[in-house]
Amino acid sequence: MRIAIYIIAAVALLTTACRKYVEIDQIGKRTLIYTKDYRAVLDNNSQLEAGFFMPIYSGDDTRLLDSNKQVSLADIQSNAYTWATQYWGDTQGDTDWEKLYKAIYTCNEVLAGVMDSKNGTDTDKQQLYAEALTHRAYAYWCLVNIYAPQYDSATAANDLAVPLLLTPDLYAPLNRATVSVVYDRIISDLKQAVDALPALPDYNTRPSKAAAYAMLARTYLMTRDFASARSYAEQVLTLKSGLLDLQTYTSNVPYRLVDPEVIFSKINAGAYPFAGVQIDTAVLSLLGTKDLRYTLFVRPGASFAPAFNGFGYWRQKSSRETNTVTQGPGVPEMMLIKAEVAARSNDAGTATDILNTLRQKRFKTADYVALTPGTPQQALENVVNERKREFFGTGLRWFDQKRLNKDAAFAKTVTRRFRGVDYTLEPNSNRYIYPIGPKYILLNPEIEQSPR
Repeated sequence: MRIAIYIIAAVALLTTACRKYVEIDQIGKRTLIYTKDYRAVLDNNSQLEAGFFMPIYSGDDTRLLDSNKQVSLADIQSNAYTWATQYWGDTQGDTDWEKLYKAIYTCNEVLAGVMDSKNGTDTDKQQLYAEALTHRAYAYWCLVNIYAPQYDSATAANDLAVPLLLTPDLYAPLNRATVSVVYDRIISDLKQAVDALPALPDYNTRPSKAAAYAMLARTYLMTRDFASARSYAEQVLTLKSGLLDLQTYTSNVPYRLVDPEVIFSKINAGAYPFAGVQIDTAVLSLLGTKDLRYTLFVRPGASFAPAFNGFGYWRQKSSRETNTVTQGPGVPEMMLIKAEVAARSNDAGTATDILNTLRQKRFKTADYVALTPGTPQQALENVVNERKREFFGTGLRWFDQKRLNKDAAFAKTVTRRFRGVDYTLEPNSNRYIYPIGPKYILLNPEIEQSPR
C-alpha cells in the first residue's frame, strides 16, 4: 500500500492517448522502446502541463464575500480558504499532490529509459532527458512551495519538505526530504538540463533554455538569492521579451499556447470553477477601473452562473479557455523579478523603468501615468503591488504572501469571515504549510504530517 502516490501515475502512463506508442508488457519489462515513444509521453500535456489549484483559494486575492458563494463552496475548497487544520478526509484525494507526483513519475520513467531507446539520435535523446528534468523541477517547485515551510537558510537543512523521488521505483521510501535537499535538486536538475535544450521551444508546453532559466529565476527568488534570480531573469529576457499590448484587445486575448508572454505553459491542476472565483475588494482598488487588466480580466458577479454579488476573475474566459489559467513563468514575471532585485539593490530608477515598460502595455495611452522613482523601499512596494495586479486569480499570490513574510515591511495578518466565523492567518504561521492528505499517510506511515 506504500506505493499509493504512484498508482494513478503508473496506470495513466499506460492508458493515455499515447498508448499506440507503448507496449503493455509484464511488470518489470520495458514498455517504452523507441525514442519517439518518449517524445509522445513528454508531449502528453494532460499529465505534464498541470501545476496546482488549491492555492487559488488560500491567497488574499480571493475573497468570498457573497454568502451564497460561501454556502456553495465544497468542503475541501472551504478548508483551503480558511487555512484549516486538515483539508481532506481519510479517503479523499488531493488533486494537486496526485497530479504533481504523476508528472514526476512520468519524468522518472523518461529519465530511466530514454538514453537507451531505439531509433533516435543522441541529440534527440539528450533533449528529451533535459525536458524531463525541467518538468520534474517544475513539479517539485510546486510541491515544496505548497507542502513545506518557506525556504529559510537558517532552517532549510532541517525543515521537512516532500518525498523526493528520482526513479520510477514503486517501492521507493517516501520519507520527506528537507527543504534544502529539494531546492538543491530543483536547481541541479535545471542547470543540468540547460545545455541540451533549444533556446526557445516549438510549442510553449515544451521546456527550453528560456523555461529552465525562468524556473531558476523563480527558484532563486524563493530562496532569497536575489543576485542569481536577477541573473537568470535577464538571461530569459535576452531570449524572449515580448509583451501583450492590452490596449489592442477589446475582449479576446490570445490562447495560452500562442500567447507571446508565456515562456513555459503550466496550468491549474483542478478545473477552474465555471461559477467564478470572487476577487478581493483590495485587489479591485489596487487595479482601478482604468487598468486594462481590470476591464479585460474582471467581470461583475452577474456575468457568472450562478450570479453573485461582487466581481469575479475573467482571464480564463477572456482567452476562451473557460476553466484554465496560466501559472507557468512568463515575460512579465521575469521583468518583475529583475525589477524587484533592482529595488532591493537600492536602484529605484531601474526598477521603476522596468515597471513603466510593463505598465505601458496595461493601459490605454490616454489613461497611462508613468511611475516616478522614489526611495528603493517605495520602488519595492510598487513591484509587489504590480505582482498583485499581474498575477491575481492564478494562485501565484499565495507564494508571494508566503515568501514576503520574511520581509518585515510586507508581513501581514490576513483575516476573513466565512459562514459567520472569523479566521486569521498570521505571518509565518504553520498554516502557510499545506497539510498532507491523511489518505497518503495512512497508506505510507513513513510520511510525517506537516506541523499545524
